[in-house]
Amino acid sequence: MPEISQPAPDFTLPATGGHDVTLSDLKGSPVVLFFYPRDDTPGCTKESIGFSEARAQFEDAGASVFGVSKDSLASHEKFTTRRELTVPLLSDENGTVCEDYGVWKEKNMYGKKYMGIERTTFLIAGDGTIARVWNKVKVPGHVEEVLEAVRAL
Repeated sequence: MPEISQPAPDFTLPATGGHDVTLSDLKGSPVVLFFYPRDDTPGCTKESIGFSEARAQFEDAGASVFGVSKDSLASHEKFTTRRELTVPLLSDENGTVCEDYGVWKEKNMYGKKYMGIERTTFLIAGDGTIARVWNKVKVPGHVEEVLEAVRAL
């Protein structure tokens, strides 16, 4: 997992809305990447709606916000339409970006171990370095905390 002050791993991923997003193209302004386990699950829905509702505030603070999961672009498009999301969702179907950011981890539910995305948010400063990391994110209050950190950059 990249640490604070280290360069954020660059990537190009397909995004909802029919375009690709390349992290290095966004240098010069902050970027928020929130990694989440799956489209249309309760916590992921709340988190995605929260970032969507605050999108204008993030833009006013000069930041771009993107959700990332291993779901397909088609799944992301359905999720975006169904939940009226305004933040772009990036599809990391092969998991390379999840691995580069260290969020693909062994999880344990009801005694069963499996691999999955640990809900994690990265704030990337305008110079392309990691400014802040939130691990094992709890959704309530998270969007507001990230917005405060963006404003403090």
